[in-house]
Amino acid sequence: MTFSALGDTAVVVTLGSGIDEAVLPRVRALTTLLGANLPPGIVDVVPAYATVTVFYEPGRLGANRPRPYEQVCQFITECARHLDSEAKKKTATGGRTIGIPVSYGGEHGPDLTEVARHCGLSVTEVMALHAKADYLVHAIGFAPGFSYLGGLPAKLSTPRRSTPRVSVPAGSVGIGGAQTGVYPLSTPGGWQIIGRTPLAMFRPGDAEPALLRVGDKVKFRAITPEEFTRWK
Repeated sequence: MTFSALGDTAVVVTLGSGIDEAVLPRVRALTTLLGANLPPGIVDVVPAYATVTVFYEPGRLGANRPRPYEQVCQFITECARHLDSEAKKKTATGGRTIGIPVSYGGEHGPDLTEVARHCGLSVTEVMALHAKADYLVHAIGFAPGFSYLGGLPAKLSTPRRSTPRVSVPAGSVGIGGAQTGVYPLSTPGGWQIIGRTPLAMFRPGDAEPALLRVGDKVKFRAITPEEFTRWK
């Protein structure tokens, strides 16, 4: 576990590197431990891949004590005393499993043919491989509720588009390099769009607006365009 400053208002805790399923329980465990003991001045705890970033407001931390960065590092170190036992719990229980229906190709997946061409596969093979895989949410970011999923079959790895789209419809399922993900809102985007889900991935009126959270398991399920329309 290493610490580094992110500007003067955040500490990044690094627990591993890259997209590593084995590290994620420790990331989730540290996030839980920190979130259960937030002192005044700590404003957010954000897990992503192999790191946890702790955001703070220097002016709200205790005066006449070590500088804010050192106070936050001490807080993290104290919480991390129970990291191993909490990580074992996370490993044993796992995250939730969320099923996501997807209408592949056609107007819902304008880049499916290009992905198939790049991968040397048929459109049907791309759809089957994508829906068959088991995915894990490693980070939420870019846009509210946007999920970065590890577990994409290596055969489907496809570079992002050379020219991003100005607008990608909400619910679009894309491939960006070795990851897949779902656009929760209509935003610009450069991932290869292979399908779309009728599920609302981000609901601002809910107590927990994002459908997915770090550590969730995701399974995609192919549906027809007609089923997509009826779902909506």
